[in-house]
Formats: sequence, C-alpha cells, structure tokens
Amino acid sequence: MINEISVVAAVPNTSEWGFSVALVMILANVFAIAIGRFAIQNPGQGPDLPFPKPALWKNFSASDLLATVSFGHILGAGLILGLSNAGLL
Repeated sequence: MINEISVVAAVPNTSEWGFSVALVMILANVFAIAIGRFAIQNPGQGPDLPFPKPALWKNFSASDLLATVSFGHILGAGLILGLSNAGLL
C-alpha cells in the first residue's frame, strides 16, 4: 500500500501561471516558428493565413503555423516543467 507521503513526494514542483511562465511559453513559440520558417521543406502547402503576413512569411500557410506552434507548446511545456522543477521559475 502506498502511503500518502510518498505520493506527495512524487508530484513534481510546478509553478503557478504568471508572467514568467507566460514569457517562457511565448518565447518557446517564437523560437519554434523561427525554426519552422527555415526548416519546413515544402512551405505554403495548404490554406493561406486569414490575416496579412509580413514579407518574411511569404510562403507560410495555416498548416505551417499550426505545426510550428504545436511544437512550440510541447517545447514550452517541457521548459516550464524543467525550469519549475529546477527552482528557476
């Protein structure tokens, strides 16, 4: 039988939502978009973005944006959990 103390000790240290957590997630997504902009081999496949784009995003479609921000959220969640567990966040 698992006692309550060992279960509480197994829960990782996470920080509550705040400005620093939001900043880490935003920076992770911007980093992922920057990587995706240059790493996607066939950009522009799929529907176009429904808003005006800067010249840097000339061949950047909605599917490219969804793929990069999905990766950014995975990256951001890992960064937030890792920084929280290390006591840096």
